[in-house]
Amino acid sequence: MGTYFLKVLFAVLLCFSHTKLSILGLNSPSHTKCIERERQALLNFKHGLRDNFGMLSTWSDVENNRDCCTWKGIECDNETGHIHMLQLRGSDVRFLSGYNIGIFSLLELKNMEYLDLSYNAFGGSQIPQHMGSFKSLRYLNLSHSRFHGAISYELGNLSKLEYLDLSSNDLGGTIPSLLGKLTRLRYLDLSSNDLGGTIPSLLGKLARLRYLDLSYNYEINGEVPYQLGNLSQLRYLDLSDTSLSGTIPFQVGNLPILHTLRLVANYFEVIDLKWLSSLSSLTSLDLSHSPNLLSSPQWTQMIGDLIPNLRELRLADQSLSDDNVASLFSSHSNISSSLSILDLSENMLTSSIFQLLFNYSRNLQELYLSNNNIVLSSPQFPNFPSLVSLHLSYNNMTSLIFQEIFNFNTNLQELSLRNCSLTDGSFLATFASVKNFSSSLVTLDLSQNLLKSSVIFHWISNFTTNLHVLRLGENLIGGPFPDGFGKAMNSLEVLALDSNNLQGEIATSLGNICTLQVLSLSHNNLSGKISSFIQKISWCNGHIFESLQLSDNRFTGMLPNLSNFTALSMLDLSNNQLIGEIPKSIGLLYELRSLRLDGNYFEGEVNEFHLRNLTILSNLDLTDNSLFVKFETTWVPPFQLFNLGLGSCKLGPSFPNWLLNQRYLSFLDISDAGIDDFVPEWFWNKLQSISTINMSSNSLKGSIPNLPIKLIDDGETIITLRSNQFEGEIPAFLSQAYILDLSGNMFSNLNTFLCIKNTTTKFLFSLDLSNNQIKGQLPNCWKHLKDSLAYLDVSNNKLSGKIPQSMGTLLNLRGLVLRNNMITGGLPITLKNCTDLVILDVSKNLLSSPIPLWIGENLQQLKILSLRANQFFGSVPLHLCYLWQIHLLDLSSNNLSGRIPKCLGNFTAMMERETDTGEIVRGRKITLTSTYYDIYKLNVLLTWKGQEQVFLNPDIFLKSIDLSTNNFTGEIPREIGYLLGLVSLNLARNNLHGEIPSEFGNLTGLDFLDLSKNHFSGKIPSSLSKIDGLGVLNLSNNDLSGRIPREGHLQTFDASSFEGNLDLCGEPLSKSCPGDKTTTKPREQIVHGKDDNSVFYEALYMSLGIGFFVGFWGLLGPMLLWQPWRIVYLRFLNGLTDYIYL
Repeated sequence: MGTYFLKVLFAVLLCFSHTKLSILGLNSPSHTKCIERERQALLNFKHGLRDNFGMLSTWSDVENNRDCCTWKGIECDNETGHIHMLQLRGSDVRFLSGYNIGIFSLLELKNMEYLDLSYNAFGGSQIPQHMGSFKSLRYLNLSHSRFHGAISYELGNLSKLEYLDLSSNDLGGTIPSLLGKLTRLRYLDLSSNDLGGTIPSLLGKLARLRYLDLSYNYEINGEVPYQLGNLSQLRYLDLSDTSLSGTIPFQVGNLPILHTLRLVANYFEVIDLKWLSSLSSLTSLDLSHSPNLLSSPQWTQMIGDLIPNLRELRLADQSLSDDNVASLFSSHSNISSSLSILDLSENMLTSSIFQLLFNYSRNLQELYLSNNNIVLSSPQFPNFPSLVSLHLSYNNMTSLIFQEIFNFNTNLQELSLRNCSLTDGSFLATFASVKNFSSSLVTLDLSQNLLKSSVIFHWISNFTTNLHVLRLGENLIGGPFPDGFGKAMNSLEVLALDSNNLQGEIATSLGNICTLQVLSLSHNNLSGKISSFIQKISWCNGHIFESLQLSDNRFTGMLPNLSNFTALSMLDLSNNQLIGEIPKSIGLLYELRSLRLDGNYFEGEVNEFHLRNLTILSNLDLTDNSLFVKFETTWVPPFQLFNLGLGSCKLGPSFPNWLLNQRYLSFLDISDAGIDDFVPEWFWNKLQSISTINMSSNSLKGSIPNLPIKLIDDGETIITLRSNQFEGEIPAFLSQAYILDLSGNMFSNLNTFLCIKNTTTKFLFSLDLSNNQIKGQLPNCWKHLKDSLAYLDVSNNKLSGKIPQSMGTLLNLRGLVLRNNMITGGLPITLKNCTDLVILDVSKNLLSSPIPLWIGENLQQLKILSLRANQFFGSVPLHLCYLWQIHLLDLSSNNLSGRIPKCLGNFTAMMERETDTGEIVRGRKITLTSTYYDIYKLNVLLTWKGQEQVFLNPDIFLKSIDLSTNNFTGEIPREIGYLLGLVSLNLARNNLHGEIPSEFGNLTGLDFLDLSKNHFSGKIPSSLSKIDGLGVLNLSNNDLSGRIPREGHLQTFDASSFEGNLDLCGEPLSKSCPGDKTTTKPREQIVHGKDDNSVFYEALYMSLGIGFFVGFWGLLGPMLLWQPWRIVYLRFLNGLTDYIYL
């Protein structure tokens, strides 16, 4: 608050110093009209801007409006007519936008003293080099406007400048030393940018400087130049969240009237405490998160003794104890009476801190004690008579803290108890115990606790009559929403109940809260018709409702007319069960900034009529619906989106050219959108500002141009272009991404992408190039990725040659998949340096060598090892038994020989059964609200139930050993029978002999067992019948003998599981076992009825008799008994005889 006031004060003083200026163009009747060339300069400047909100509506060239001195935001000199002030400050909801705005158009305004372009959206624009041409400027504010690039050195030519604010942009480079020439400068704010380097010593020449803020520039480093000690007029200094180091004092003790000092999160060290005595005027001190500052035990005492007028003290995250805090309040310290704001969060304080502070500092108004070791074992709490705000989050409040003498004062307005282990029992208090604060409390945060029932609603309804903000999110509150709660809350403005277990329909009484503006019920189990819900909550407050968040529930039905929500800025109905079309009335929500309807069952068409009035829309997500998005090819959206999700909507077949107008996109998902087209070159230039892009599963064609562009330098850029038809070389600029998925395309060259000089690949974490047409050898230029690359997948390509030695420099590699290529040679020994490998899959290649010993010695984090379908030879090294975390071992289809090592039974991870074998639910890993950075899906090729299948994330549930199709000899180690977590075991097509171990009966989680085409002998162990989940059993083509056990689950298998064993007998084979008797029917069956044959013949004879009787008497009976039929029949016979003979 103090910082904001100081900024406003400087601006107001400068405005009043312009004695000849009019106010907002309202000049006296005798004023001189504006200069024509200046008027034309303003119109040229406007031409390069996008004015969606009418901020420049008065800037026109019509005949009756040619006096630019009357235009909004313009002030002129009444005598000369020259423009002195250009005030175009925007806001969160009304702003100008533009790309590479033409400030050079304003060069005609040579007399301009005041220029404010703050809080606008000029993404992509740089501060022009010729800014130094405005020689008369005294005030320049370009903050919060997304300028990027370096700070122009020409700003040093603005010799009259008194106020310079470039904060909250994307400015990089270093701080120009020429700013030290601005000797009249009083205010300098460069905070919240990407500036780096050292602080120029020439800033120490700004003798009039009162305000200096360089905070939140994380790359500013080095020591603070001692010359800053010359700034004797400095009142405000903020060097927080930089990488500054060195010792204090840095001549800071020479700043006698400094009242605010913030040194948060730096690396300063203290060598002398006496400099504090020079800061007698200091009223605000923030030394939080600076690990080296309070290393001296006298630090806190010196603060209390030497800074008598301190009103605000912040010492968060300094490992302070109760004793350290006690030393603040020595007997001769004045801090006890002056201090009103104290932040001691993230320390090691205990419950004793309350009584300590009560004894020494009763005038506290704001107290921050979050993230300490406070455990309230009794409900005692001292009374702080002036306390307005209390933060106790992330402590332990398991006792009945609201009972009896938990004595809040009558002034408390804000109480934060987030994540304090509170339960329903904590709120069984009587009215008398909390009546002191029942009328004063305005904000209550009880989120992230252990609340389960509606008790909390009753407590709040009874004891807090003036509550404006209530946060109960991330608890365990279940059941229906209590009906009486809405009737008691007459002043509630914000209600957050997200991430609970609320069920059923929302009570009608919620609509009685006519003050409600923000409602968050996301991530519950609420149900009912969405139209009914909207009707309940909107009857009295639709005109003030600002935010409605109902995502991840079970609301159904069609979306009703929402036009009465005239103030709505956020609407989130994602992941429900809504149907029907999206109503065009959504376009009447003029204040809407965020619209999320993704994850529903909407259908129909979305066109420009839905969106044409949403001029301030910044977030739009319609992903995972059955919508057709159809815009005219010439349509220009009236909004500028930051986030756009249209995945699974039908945009195609043409590429959406209306994206050309969207200059500030940060998130874009147009995957599975039916686009069958070439991507225009202008689109690839947008990747300079987009941090997440998903265009997968379309039919995008052509090559990607190799543009000299720079992606966002934040190490989090995600580019997913999989499953398209891109071809040609992979452009080098894509290597700047953090996650890059180009799988399922037709790319053909990898060397240019990785090995071109000056390629910036320092952030590349995951690279998926699988299922392309990449030819040639793997490039030998991996060293520059040694600190970043974690996942590499080039499977299913046409690669040949050997694996390069330089791949062993990828020290952070966790997944290496080279499956299904034509790679030759062996595994390079340098891969043993990749000790973090979790998956190594080189299956289906032409590798030929013994299995290296170093796999087991060095790669002990492996969960998946697949060497299948190569030409590895020799025996299995005992060192593989060191892979204690292995989940899947596949050595099948090689030329391996020798015995299977007994020590395979040491695979620790395979000894554990998985408790959850349900299907893995795979939703989108890239969404508007969250991105999973483990986006790469581990996958492996495995022979499963006789067929090759690719398993995704197999390390989660699938535990398998496959040694099939080799030349192994000897017996099966019984130790394998103790790998209780095994799901699949395949030893088929070897030369193994001996008996099948009875210990295999322990493998109750086994689903697939194949021991076929070996030389196993003896009987089939009956213990196999214990494996109830066995889906495939193949013991065929061995030398097994004896009767096939038919107990339990074994009786479900047919003859194919046992054929080819000449000495096996019994069901399901047709071969009887020796000693089996001929099957006869029991005697009692013959007594009570015939056998099967006798029953058959009896039925046959009976049918013949009945047939003869019916046929004979059905034809001859009527003729014998009824004369007319007999006469007709004889006439028929006579006629037939005559016909034949004649």
